[in-house]
Amino acid sequence: MAAVAAAMRWRLLLVMGAAVLGTSGTPQPPNILLLLMDDMGWGDLGVYGEPSRETPNLDRMAAEGMLFSNFYTANPLCSPSRAALLTGRLPIRNGFYTTNAQARNAYTPQEIVGGIPDTELLLPELLKGAGYVSKIVGKWHLGHRPRFHPLKHGFDEWFGSPNCHFGPYDNRARPNIPVYRDWEMVGRFYEEFPINQKTGEANLTQIYLQEALDFIKRQQAAQHPFFLYWAIDATHAPVYASKPFLGTSQRGRYGDAVREIDDSVGKILNLLRDLKVAENTFVFFTSDNGAALISAPKEGGSNGPFLCGKQTTFEGGMREPAIVWWPGRIPAGQGVDFCPGQNVSGVTTHTQEEHTKLPLIFHLGRDPGERYPLSFASTEYLNVLGRITPVVQQHQEALVPGQPQLNVCNQAVMNWAPPGCEKLGKCLTPPESVPVKCSWPH
Repeated sequence: MAAVAAAMRWRLLLVMGAAVLGTSGTPQPPNILLLLMDDMGWGDLGVYGEPSRETPNLDRMAAEGMLFSNFYTANPLCSPSRAALLTGRLPIRNGFYTTNAQARNAYTPQEIVGGIPDTELLLPELLKGAGYVSKIVGKWHLGHRPRFHPLKHGFDEWFGSPNCHFGPYDNRARPNIPVYRDWEMVGRFYEEFPINQKTGEANLTQIYLQEALDFIKRQQAAQHPFFLYWAIDATHAPVYASKPFLGTSQRGRYGDAVREIDDSVGKILNLLRDLKVAENTFVFFTSDNGAALISAPKEGGSNGPFLCGKQTTFEGGMREPAIVWWPGRIPAGQGVDFCPGQNVSGVTTHTQEEHTKLPLIFHLGRDPGERYPLSFASTEYLNVLGRITPVVQQHQEALVPGQPQLNVCNQAVMNWAPPGCEKLGKCLTPPESVPVKCSWPH
């Protein structure tokens, strides 16, 4: 399913190009907005059945476009999911995995040495050849060292951070995460960009929204086709929202963050309508992975009826909210109603189990909560296994793994002295370089 999801994201571009050329006969590149949420679950939107119905703008987006009820990420963790999204290649191919111990899932904390390899071709690099101007707003998470900078991988502009907004740190044992404008840092989280952990107040979503609106206006005025990658992280713990939204949700602070995101998406879509470019703009909304149940209930979302969440390959970790909006191109009201199931214990384990020869197989049509794996001895199981085994073998025979980027950690490579720190007087002294094998409990 992960392979299907990664390939599907690239096919969307082919569909878009065909739709434009098919109607006019001349190239008219559509603008592209990719709105990627952080740790938002399948069950967090009203259109997916969230009972408080606090996402009117996203629900309207779905009603006016296409709702995906069976959309999958390529990995249940942030960094490898984002690497797959921007390259169209599975993490095992683009290097966003680890071979340390028995683990495979890994991400990019400050001490990680690796990042997105130069050999990988990212979406903004492809779009640049077609005349697009590209901007990333928010979290990059594909490596924080200068060699992995997003402007070296096709983006023309960046406002955001290389890592998540963890902290605050003392800037001695560990530095606070920097915030960049293009090539240089302009401050750090919890310093120039405050986040009140006690109240959850932060203006970051509003700042990220304004960056998006300004970019759209500038590119429309210049008549440039544009790609905006809006990768905000308000729903990743520690969850935050701006003052006007704090305390407004029935779902607590996490709901406040979701409500502010919903309001922001509404403002972005309204701007496209006001500029009369909505019918030439493809907008895709999704999440990097499922809700982080480890942060629930106060700072984690909902995966609806599905089992588990972030860091697992059960449905709750892999199936994501997804909405496509393109007025005049994608018919309104497209989507599928999904009959929910029930979460249950007994299928998951806390030790690594070998399922390569006899994988757990579920019939998601009648068991969406993955409660009842098919019996190994059943005719249905054997028939399905007979169909998928050749596909797995074909994949394994053709697979050329990328060099693993997430094996080595080193505190000396953290964000001690990012580019631009000299101008701000924010440079910190790194410790001695001591590379070690990263420890991944996932």
